[in-house]
Amino acid sequence: MPVADDEPRDHIDRFLERIDAADIPLDLEVEGIVDRIGGINRRFKNALKETLVPYGLTPEDWHVLSPLRLRKEGKRSSPGALARDLELSSGAMTSRLDRLEELGFVVRLPDPDDRRGVVVELTDEGRAAWDAAADVQGRKEAFFASALTREEQRELNGLLRKLMLALEAREQAAPRR
Repeated sequence: MPVADDEPRDHIDRFLERIDAADIPLDLEVEGIVDRIGGINRRFKNALKETLVPYGLTPEDWHVLSPLRLRKEGKRSSPGALARDLELSSGAMTSRLDRLEELGFVVRLPDPDDRRGVVVELTDEGRAAWDAAADVQGRKEAFFASALTREEQRELNGLLRKLMLALEAREQAAPRR
């Protein structure tokens, strides 16, 4: 997958050229896809971390607040449901909820449907912090995507969706350990 001499090359192209020169039997197209997605993902994650600092949030906090903010009814969830959605252990969820409660972004309340249980509710402060950070991060992500035309964005989304669907199907078909 050599790049024409007149085309711009990124650091992945230079890495792939070294693999090719070393005569390592890797599919350079596949390696380019994986390495570019990984590099883009790292940059998105770093941008999110930077965005969240002024709000006292971490990406882990963000991922707990997001499903609460996106719920239509009451902005509530059980800790167990949040843990399942985020694929976290109950201990990890408890730790994250403790931190967010200390920040004043969530509150634990008695579950009205189960007197032994609790529900987690997003506070007004939590909603305001999430909304402000989402606005900043949304503008950053729009800037990143602006390297592509709208048609290219749609095309890339379609290709990435196809890849994601294949990965999800493989995960569903794999036996659970």
